Amino acid sequence: MPETQISNGFSEPRLVVRKFLARPQHEGVGAIVRRSIGRFELKYFDPFLVLDEFSVSAPAGFPDHPHRGFETVTYMLQGAVQHEDFEGHKGSIEAGDLQWMTAGRGIVHSEMPAATGVQKGLQLWINLSSKNKMIEPRYQEIESKNIVEATKDGIKVRVIAGEALGKKSPVYTKTPTMYLDFTLSPGAHLQQPIPIEWNAFVYVLEGEGVFGNPKNLPTTAHHLLLLGSGDGLEAWNKSLKPLRFVLVGGEPLGEPVVQLGPFVMNTQEEIDRTIEDYENCINGFEKAKYWKSEVLRF
Repeated sequence: MPETQISNGFSEPRLVVRKFLARPQHEGVGAIVRRSIGRFELKYFDPFLVLDEFSVSAPAGFPDHPHRGFETVTYMLQGAVQHEDFEGHKGSIEAGDLQWMTAGRGIVHSEMPAATGVQKGLQLWINLSSKNKMIEPRYQEIESKNIVEATKDGIKVRVIAGEALGKKSPVYTKTPTMYLDFTLSPGAHLQQPIPIEWNAFVYVLEGEGVFGNPKNLPTTAHHLLLLGSGDGLEAWNKSLKPLRFVLVGGEPLGEPVVQLGPFVMNTQEEIDRTIEDYENCINGFEKAKYWKSEVLRF
C-alpha cells in the first residue's frame, strides 16, 4: 500500500520511493568510493549522473583525466585534495570547502590528496543541457568559512546551492539545483520546501534519521533515498545522536544521455566526436597535448 501522510508544512510531502546502500568500490588509482548514483541499479537520476562518497589516502587519488558535458561538485568532509588543471588553475580544497566546476566543452585535471591520513568528501556530477554542454569551463570555489549557514530549532544547514531557513547560496547553477547539508540535533524536525517539478534525493552522512513518513524505520549512514513527487521533505531525528545528511534536488533536463566514462553528451555521434577531440587535442582539449599535472611530472 502507498504511504499517506498529512503535513502542516506542504500540500504534498515527498515520500521515500527507493533506498540504496552505497557499498565501497575502487575508483581512480587506489581510491575507494561509495557510489550511489551512476551504478548499475541507478545509472541516471535526471539531472544527476554520479554521486560518490570518496575516501583516499596518498599515494592514491585521481590523476590526470578529462571531462566534457557536465558539472562536478566537490564538497570536502575531511582532510584536503589538491586540484590542478590544464588551464593553470590550481589549489587546495579543504574540509568544508566547495568547488563547483563546470567542465563544459572540456577540462583535463587531477585531484590528489593534499594532507596526511584519509581525505573524505562527496563528488556530485550534474548533467548540462544540450545548449550548455560546449560552454567554456568555469569554477566557483567557496571556502568553508564563506559557505552560507543558518540554524533554527535544533537544525543547522550549510547552503551549498539553493535556499534553506531563509538563507540563499551565491552559487550559480547552470542546471537549476539545490544542495543542502543538514545537521539535526536529537528531537529536531525538518520541513524543507523543494520545487514540485524537481527530482530530489537524500544521502545520509552520519547518524540515523526518519524521512518522509514519521512511521518509517530510521535510515543510517551511506544510504541514498530517492524521493517521490511533492513540494517538500520532512525529516526527524528520533535518536540520541546528531543526524547529518545532504538533500539534493534538481530540475530534470528530459534529454537523451549518452555517456562514455568522463564524457556525457546527447548522441553517440557527439561522443565519437568528443573522443576524436580528446585524442587529437582539439575543440577544447588543445592544452592537453603538452600538459601534465605535478603528480605526473615528478
